[in-house]
Amino acid sequence: MKKFWKPLALAAALFSFSVGAQAGATFDAVKKKGYVQCGFSTGIPGFSFADSKGEWSGLDVDLCKAVAAAVFGDATKFRATPLNTQQRFTALQSGEVDVLTRNTTVTLTRDTTLGLLGVGVNYYDGQGVMVAKTLGVSSAKELDGATVCVQPGTTTELNLADWFRGNKLDFKPVVIEKYDEIVRAFESGRCDAFTTDKSQLASTRSTQFANPDDYVILPEDFSKEPLGPMVRQGDEQWFNVVRWALNAMIEAEEYGIDSGNVDEMLKSDNPNVQRILGVTPGMGKNLGVDDKWAYNIIKQVGNYGESFERSLGGGSAMKLERGLNAQWKDGGVMYAWPVR
Repeated sequence: MKKFWKPLALAAALFSFSVGAQAGATFDAVKKKGYVQCGFSTGIPGFSFADSKGEWSGLDVDLCKAVAAAVFGDATKFRATPLNTQQRFTALQSGEVDVLTRNTTVTLTRDTTLGLLGVGVNYYDGQGVMVAKTLGVSSAKELDGATVCVQPGTTTELNLADWFRGNKLDFKPVVIEKYDEIVRAFESGRCDAFTTDKSQLASTRSTQFANPDDYVILPEDFSKEPLGPMVRQGDEQWFNVVRWALNAMIEAEEYGIDSGNVDEMLKSDNPNVQRILGVTPGMGKNLGVDDKWAYNIIKQVGNYGESFERSLGGGSAMKLERGLNAQWKDGGVMYAWPVR
């Protein structure tokens, strides 16, 4: 029996070493260079958008900042790589970016065929369609034979075809790669309708059209679109850091911890709050970061509700309702995994 177990033990040790040697490659590389390289959209107000000074803001940008705060204790230690829909997965696969924090739908195919992993959901959305009021339609089912502007290489393109086929309607896709060009094509009348996630439609209507009231988003939902960050497969440590940065923002809101009161909340007797803020040690060590990782996120970036409010909610040009993105206790589906 000893002769039998010895080779097994050696094999197990070698396997354990090989796994450990590969684990943390992205995490270690990020720490070595001193910043997080984040892949953003090329410009979608409310999600990731650069102003005239080149300063980025939005829900997806805040998540990138949260990861930087968790790893370095400094939310400014990130760099932006704007990526269109055709570039985004290649950029992550090749290592050009460390994490993709741009409005990307998590699907089974993307999780199993690209060498990538969806980390979580930071915005629950659904695909819709927008038309000019002058078209005189109140339902997408009235768009038989219409021309529809859509971006290539997206779930949007596939959902559009599925929905029209399922409703036995014809349409002509007008496929345009760059989002800004789609907006211009639609506004100029090149296509009858414009389809993408409803949050983007609302954002575009309120921020990019000269007369927003001239356009209407039709009521149909073509799909479910859980949007969230993605990382490369093979580095569970980095996957965990990104995943728990998102969960910390959501759970902080649930417990009423925000950027304004986080220092006062350090005195809380609630054991959940103590773990989140690092008063009770251990959670940071498990991730390979400082125990104040979540405190740094909340202090410098804010909780999920704060990020939503300034990016998409009442404090933004979009004025979107929380809807599905409200906390689970408030009728939404935002439900963080517990920091414990």
